[in-house]
Parts: sequence; structure tokens; C-alpha cells
Amino acid sequence: MIKDPTWIFFIVVCIIFTAPMIFSKLRIPHLVGMILAGVVVGENGLNLLQRDASFEMFGKVGIYFIMFLAGLEMNMQNLKQNRMRGIAFGAMTTVIPFLFGLFSGLYLLNYSIEASLLLACIFASHTLVSYSIVGRYGVTNDPSVTVSVLATMIALLSALLFLAGLSGVIKGDGIDALFWIFFVLRFGIFLLFMFWVLPRIIRVFFRKFSDPIMLFTFTIAVIFLSAAMAAEMCGLEGIFGAFLAGLVLNRFIPSTSPLMNRLEFVAGAIFIPYFLIGVGMLVNIRPLFYEGNAALVVLIMVVAGTVSKYLAAVITRRLFRWNRYQGLMMFGLTEAHAAGALAMVLVGTHLKMPNSGEPLMSGAVLDGVVVTILISCIISSIVTDRASKGIKMSVGSRNASERRDSTALDDEKILIPLNNLDNIPQIMDTAFMMRNRQLNRGLICLNIINDSDLTEEAKMHSQECLGIATQLASAADVPVQTKTRLAVNFVMATIHSFYENDASEILIGLHHRQHTADSFFGTFASGLIDGIARQISIVNLQIPANTLRKIVVAVPPKAQYERGYYRWINRVARIAEDLGCVLEFYASEETAQTLIPYMKERHNTVQTEYESMEIWADLPSLRHEVNADHLLVVVAARRGSISWNASFNKLSVWLSQYFSNTSLLVIYPDQQAESEESFLSPKRSQQQTLDSGSRITTWLSHWITKAT
Repeated sequence: MIKDPTWIFFIVVCIIFTAPMIFSKLRIPHLVGMILAGVVVGENGLNLLQRDASFEMFGKVGIYFIMFLAGLEMNMQNLKQNRMRGIAFGAMTTVIPFLFGLFSGLYLLNYSIEASLLLACIFASHTLVSYSIVGRYGVTNDPSVTVSVLATMIALLSALLFLAGLSGVIKGDGIDALFWIFFVLRFGIFLLFMFWVLPRIIRVFFRKFSDPIMLFTFTIAVIFLSAAMAAEMCGLEGIFGAFLAGLVLNRFIPSTSPLMNRLEFVAGAIFIPYFLIGVGMLVNIRPLFYEGNAALVVLIMVVAGTVSKYLAAVITRRLFRWNRYQGLMMFGLTEAHAAGALAMVLVGTHLKMPNSGEPLMSGAVLDGVVVTILISCIISSIVTDRASKGIKMSVGSRNASERRDSTALDDEKILIPLNNLDNIPQIMDTAFMMRNRQLNRGLICLNIINDSDLTEEAKMHSQECLGIATQLASAADVPVQTKTRLAVNFVMATIHSFYENDASEILIGLHHRQHTADSFFGTFASGLIDGIARQISIVNLQIPANTLRKIVVAVPPKAQYERGYYRWINRVARIAEDLGCVLEFYASEETAQTLIPYMKERHNTVQTEYESMEIWADLPSLRHEVNADHLLVVVAARRGSISWNASFNKLSVWLSQYFSNTSLLVIYPDQQAESEESFLSPKRSQQQTLDSGSRITTWLSHWITKAT
């Protein structure tokens, strides 16, 4: 047996990178390979490695990460929409396996009533071992996944509470009302801390600190604090606290942020594989060959546990009228018995029966449960992989049939001119959230050096700007191209770069006024707005993006007639979805009639609200609706465009006077056709084009008559 830590870690790392390669050729999920590798190298296999404290510690961190990422990646709007379904499936996948376990223990295995109840608790609980497969396929937002995750928490909590009561009865304490009163009190204090105190601490920390190492370390501390409090204060498993930590941090860690990328990388590269290998090392298959009833015990446990979970998923799927892949997803995610089952069976081996003094569950039962854990994890991984592929293909097919809007026909290629070192992080964060991740096209970062002032200092400044942008993009796993250009006229150089790189839009930071006579947008932004008819976004964040709580969008009347209407809606909706913010539109009733159906069809996971604002001159009144932790998005208009009116002459004055301390995103929409298709019906689109043309003709005729 190898005991040197260096060789132990080397063997584990070899397993981590070879198992996926080997099992992918066999079309078997690599999670199965990790578990089977643990069986082979463990004490009950080739006896190469001992399951020492390092495997226990790293394994516990791994299961914490699985549950934490499940909460962190959950779409909160999707959770709200499916909470009742999650509760229904949670009840179904708890009660049915519980009854199967009780029946199997009493009548098939001839266990005592206490041991049968403990077996029923093991059957009722499950662990999201195969959740990483769902994340790899990118189907975490599917309702079946959300419902399964919520059902997991309900099943685990119910089983642990029942186990606590059963332990009290066996120890002779009985069902003490005082115990449950104190438990409810402790649990209430824990939830109050998690959802009221902790978010305020997190928000303050994320606003004051931006160092990536500090943010990562702080996040890890939150996970373990929550897990420890759940275990010590409430007597529950730490995985329950880790999941709640993911829910709390959900809106503070956007899915496109570098911090999310680091968390997923560390979890997937080290800790989750350690957990899976550690589970395999627990398995002892030898009793199956020389103990006659051991194989029968495992067979009954596997069949009863699998059939009960499958039955719960099938009944729920038919109740919700979902497709078979979503039913398989629910079964796959709720099939695996790992951390919770192992903790419960260990409790059973330590509990002594009051009459005989013998343990509630023998070592043979422990071996049987561990083998059951292995088989259930294998089934869970295979089924979840198949279900994820099916859901992914069905979503892809549905998206192909819906390619009638500018999202599907998106020519997205964002050009980002950079020059100010202070605002590069906020510009890049905004770009990460705005980009279409399905297209996965790279960002183009541009720095222009003044040709008349070509010094080493200017070159170093250019390299530093592009270097910071490249570092941030690499941390977020976003492709990026960097361009350097020599020019005297920065506006013309940017426009030339725009067309040379076939870009679709420009994203810049807000100009910082140097003196009172300086304009609000600055000469560079004003020149771009006047010189190019494509979408230009100007961003200025007063606080980190992940601490924003609401996005308020001011939409001018007739904005729906602009060619770039759906482009900016998609960008803003992606930001709201990434941040988990409420998206509140202030628009005219006519504009809202196009906004509401579009958001429901294309971005139904975003919590959207609508308020009436018929006159653009009412924009200053929004200062009473926008708080310090809100983002104000102003959809502007160029002079001569359909949605432009005389009130836009005061836009810069209003923004500087009423919203100087507000996080801003000013968007000048695209005035060129994005595609030949439109979200509007052809008939309505044609009618709106005629209406807008007649309005322009009438206005020109009135102006010419007045002039002559």
C-alpha cells in the first residue's frame, strides 16, 4: 500500500485525467469511471491506496461543492415558477421510496421495525452526484433540473428529521416535544442568518473588495460556514447548508463572471473527483461472492431503491405533462444514494438496541448499502447523461424552428475601445453579460495610440490596457482579440476598425468630465454616435455589477419601430438573467404591447415588470424610482430617427443633473436592418413600416410648408 502523500496525489491526478479519456471511448459517463477507479485502487481492490483523512476531507469538500454549485447555478426565476412542482416531486420522491424501503426491510429482509425505518430513510434520501453532467451539457435551466434539485433538499431534510426522531426513540429519549421546539428555534435562527444577515455581509464585501483571490477565499468561507452551521446548530448534514449558501450567493456571482469560472474549475478538477474516488474506495464486493445472503440484500436494495425512484419520476412527469427526457432527468438526478445514505447507515451501525445491545445495523448491511451506493451512482450517471443529451437536442431543435428574431440570426461581434485603466473591469464585465454565450464569439478589444505622441509610455499604456482585458477574459473563459491602432483621429480610427473587423456594435465606458465646460458624453462618444448608425452602448457602474438588485429600463415612445429594437432588448435581458435581477421597463403602452410578448417568449426566465411612461420628458421623474443599487438603462435615439424627439436634446443635462451618482447604461440602438425577419408578424411589421414612413413624410411636408 502506498503511503507517501506525493505518490498518493500523483495516482489520484492520473485517475482524474485518464478516466474521462478511457470511459468516453466506451460511451460511459466519466463519473462512473471515477467511482470504479476508486473501487480498483482502494483497500478492497488492489489495495494501492488507503482511504485516509485526506480522502475524507477532500471528499466532504467535493460533495459540498456539488450541492453549492446546484444552488449557485439555479435560475431563481425558474425556481419561483416551479417551486410548487418541486414540492410535489419532493413529496413523491420521498414518500414512495420510503414505503418501498419499509416494505423491503420488514417483509423481504426480515429486519426489525427500527432497522426497516432506517432503511426507508436511506431509500428516501438521495444526492446530486450526477449534477456536474447537467452543467457540462448546459441544461441547468431546464425545469426538470430545477424541480429535481428542490426535491433533493426536501427529501434529504425529511429523511434527516425522521432519522433524528428515530434515534431519539431508540436511545430511550422518546419523542420529546422540547427537542423539536428547540430544533425549530435553531433552524429558524439558521435560516434568518442565511437569508437576512449573510446577504448583507456578502454585499458589503463584494462592494469593497475586487481582488480575485480574496473573493474566491471569501466564497469558500461562506460555503463552509453555512455547512458547519447546518451541521452543528441544526444537527443536519452540511450539504444542506452548502446548498443554501449557493442560493444566497446566486445573485452575487454571475454565471459569466471569472469567479464562477474559478469555482467550477476548482470543483471539477480536484474536489468532486476526490469525492467520487472516495466513494468507490468504500465499496467492498468480496462479501457478494462468499456470503450467500449478501448478494440478495444488495439485489433487493438496488431493485427496490431504483424502482421506487423511477416510479416517483414517472408519476410526476405524467402529472406535469413533460416529455420522457425530462422524466429521465428527474429519475437520474434523484437515483444516486451517496453522502446522505452513507451518513445514515453509519448512524445505524453506532446505534445500540435498548434490549439486546446489538447495533441497529450490522457491518454486512453497511457493505450492502455501500455497494448499493456504487450501483445507484452508476445508474444515475448513465441516465442523467442520456437525459441531458435528449434535452439538449430537443432545445436545439426548438431553437432552430424559432430562428425568426435577431437573437438566432445574431451577427454579434462586440468591439470594445479601451483607454482608461479604471473602467476596464466594469466594461469587460458588462460585455461578458451582454454577449450571446450560445454563439461563443470572441470580443474585440481595441486600443488607439495617438500617432503624434508615439512614445514608449504610450505603448506601455496600450499594452497594459489590452493586458488587463485579456486577463479578465481568460479568467471568464471568453475568447478575445486585441488590436492596437495608430491614429490621430480616435473616432475615425474606431469606425474604421469597426468595419474592418465586421463588428456588430460598440461598447465603451462613460467619459469622465475634466471640467464644467466638458460635455457629458465627451467628444469621443459623441463622435461615434454621429458617425456610425450601429448600436453603441455607454456604461458607467457606480458599484460592482454583481451587487445590483434591479435594472430599470427607460424606453422612448416608438422605440419598437427602430431596426435595432430587439438587439438591445436581448442585451439587457441577458444582463438581467445573469445577475438574477428584476427587469423593470418604463415604456408607452404601444411599446409595451411588443415588449411583453417578446420577453415572455424569448426571455421567460427573467422576472419582468412594466410601468407606463408615455412621454419621454418624464425621464427625470425616474430619479425617485432608481436607488443606489439599481442600474438605469436609457434607450436613447439619434437625431432624425423614428423614436427621436426634441426632449432628447436635454438627455445629457438630465443624466448629469439627476443621475450623476447612478449606475448607467445608455444605448443608442442600431439603425440598420439586423435581419430580414422580425419577431412581429409579417402583416404587422409591414403595417408598422408604412405607418412610420407616413409619419416621416407628414413631418417633412409640414416642415417644408412652414419654411416656405
